[in-house]
Amino acid sequence: QVQLVESGGGLVQAGDSLRLSCAASGRTFSSYSMGWFRQAPGKEREIVAAISRSGTAKYYADSVKGRFAISGDNAKNMVILQMNSLKPEDTAIYYCAASSGPIVAVVVHDYAYWGQGTQVTVSS
Repeated sequence: QVQLVESGGGLVQAGDSLRLSCAASGRTFSSYSMGWFRQAPGKEREIVAAISRSGTAKYYADSVKGRFAISGDNAKNMVILQMNSLKPEDTAIYYCAASSGPIVAVVVHDYAYWGQGTQVTVSS
Protein backbone atom coordinates (compact mmCIF):
# COMPACT_ATOMS: atom_id res chain seq x y z
CA GLN A 1 0.00 0.00 0.00
CA VAL A 2 1.06 3.57 -0.61
CA GLN A 3 -0.60 6.79 0.47
CA LEU A 4 -0.42 9.85 -1.77
CA VAL A 5 -0.96 13.51 -0.90
CA GLU A 6 -0.92 16.26 -3.54
CA SER A 7 -0.20 19.91 -2.94
CA GLY A 8 0.57 23.05 -4.91
CA GLY A 9 -2.66 23.75 -6.73
CA GLY A 10 -4.23 27.19 -6.90
CA LEU A 11 -5.67 29.99 -8.99
CA VAL A 12 -3.34 31.52 -11.58
CA GLN A 13 -3.56 33.55 -14.76
CA ALA A 14 -2.93 32.23 -18.25
CA GLY A 15 0.80 32.06 -18.92
CA ASP A 16 1.73 31.54 -15.28
CA SER A 17 3.42 28.49 -13.76
CA LEU A 18 2.55 26.11 -10.95
CA ARG A 19 4.47 23.28 -9.31
CA LEU A 20 2.46 20.34 -8.03
CA SER A 21 3.97 17.98 -5.51
CA CYS A 22 2.94 14.46 -4.58
CA ALA A 23 4.25 13.05 -1.30
CA ALA A 24 4.15 9.29 -0.93
CA SER A 25 4.27 7.16 2.20
CA GLY A 26 3.95 3.49 2.90
CA ARG A 27 5.49 0.82 0.72
CA THR A 28 8.81 1.60 -0.96
CA PHE A 29 8.16 4.47 -3.34
CA SER A 30 10.54 3.14 -5.96
CA SER A 31 8.33 0.06 -6.38
CA TYR A 32 5.81 2.11 -8.36
CA SER A 33 5.61 4.00 -11.58
CA MET A 34 3.86 7.30 -11.02
CA GLY A 35 1.44 9.43 -12.94
CA TRP A 36 -0.41 12.71 -12.88
CA PHE A 37 -3.98 12.78 -14.12
CA ARG A 38 -6.56 15.54 -14.33
CA GLN A 39 -10.31 15.74 -14.46
CA ALA A 40 -12.30 18.76 -15.54
CA PRO A 41 -16.03 19.14 -14.77
CA GLY A 42 -18.11 16.91 -17.00
CA LYS A 43 -15.07 15.21 -18.50
CA GLU A 44 -13.33 11.90 -17.96
CA ARG A 45 -10.11 11.62 -16.00
CA GLU A 46 -7.16 11.84 -18.37
CA ILE A 47 -3.44 11.20 -18.19
CA VAL A 48 -1.21 14.27 -18.05
CA ALA A 49 2.22 12.75 -17.48
CA ALA A 50 3.80 9.56 -16.19
CA ILE A 51 7.24 8.45 -15.09
CA SER A 52 8.84 5.04 -14.71
CA ARG A 53 10.20 3.64 -11.45
CA SER A 54 13.75 4.50 -12.46
CA GLY A 55 12.78 7.93 -13.72
CA THR A 56 14.37 7.29 -17.09
CA ALA A 57 11.15 6.87 -19.07
CA LYS A 58 8.48 9.57 -19.23
CA TYR A 59 5.20 10.10 -21.02
CA TYR A 60 3.34 13.33 -21.72
CA ALA A 61 -0.10 13.92 -23.15
CA ASP A 62 0.07 15.85 -26.41
CA SER A 63 -1.82 18.73 -24.84
CA VAL A 64 0.98 19.40 -22.32
CA LYS A 65 4.13 18.48 -24.23
CA GLY A 66 6.70 21.24 -24.05
CA ARG A 67 4.89 22.94 -21.17
CA PHE A 68 4.79 20.40 -18.33
CA ALA A 69 7.58 18.34 -16.83
CA ILE A 70 7.35 15.35 -14.48
CA SER A 71 10.18 14.37 -12.18
CA GLY A 72 10.69 11.99 -9.30
CA ASP A 73 12.80 11.98 -6.18
CA ASN A 74 12.97 8.47 -4.73
CA ALA A 75 15.04 9.66 -1.76
CA LYS A 76 12.28 12.08 -0.77
CA ASN A 77 9.39 9.86 -1.94
CA MET A 78 8.02 12.68 -4.08
CA VAL A 79 6.84 13.26 -7.62
CA ILE A 80 6.74 16.75 -9.05
CA LEU A 81 4.72 18.17 -11.93
CA GLN A 82 6.11 21.48 -13.12
CA MET A 83 3.48 23.28 -15.19
CA ASN A 84 4.50 26.25 -17.31
CA SER A 85 2.63 28.44 -19.79
CA LEU A 86 -0.67 27.44 -18.25
CA LYS A 87 -3.84 27.79 -20.29
CA PRO A 88 -7.50 28.06 -19.21
CA GLU A 89 -8.06 24.57 -20.63
CA ASP A 90 -5.62 23.21 -18.04
CA THR A 91 -8.20 23.96 -15.36
CA ALA A 92 -9.04 20.73 -13.55
CA ILE A 93 -8.51 18.71 -10.42
CA TYR A 94 -5.08 17.13 -10.65
CA TYR A 95 -4.47 13.70 -9.16
CA CYS A 96 -1.28 11.84 -8.36
CA ALA A 97 -1.38 8.08 -8.78
CA ALA A 98 0.85 5.05 -8.28
CA SER A 99 0.99 1.92 -10.42
CA SER A 100 2.62 -1.46 -9.82
CA GLY A 101 1.90 -2.42 -13.42
CA PRO A 102 3.52 -1.24 -16.68
CA ILE A 103 6.90 0.46 -16.80
CA VAL A 104 5.12 3.69 -17.73
CA ALA A 105 1.40 3.42 -17.08
CA VAL A 106 -0.83 5.78 -19.05
CA VAL A 107 -4.38 4.57 -18.43
CA VAL A 108 -6.54 4.98 -15.35
CA HIS A 109 -7.08 1.27 -14.72
CA ASP A 110 -3.33 0.64 -14.43
CA TYR A 111 -3.25 2.71 -11.26
CA ALA A 112 -4.31 1.24 -7.92
CA TYR A 113 -3.48 4.15 -5.62
CA TRP A 114 -4.72 7.73 -5.86
CA GLY A 115 -4.36 10.94 -3.98
CA GLN A 116 -7.26 13.18 -3.04
CA GLY A 117 -6.53 15.70 -5.80
CA THR A 118 -5.62 19.36 -5.91
CA GLN A 119 -7.53 22.06 -7.79
CA VAL A 120 -5.80 24.03 -10.54
CA THR A 121 -7.71 26.98 -11.98
CA VAL A 122 -6.30 29.07 -14.81
CA SER A 123 -8.07 32.31 -15.62
CA SER A 124 -7.87 33.98 -19.02
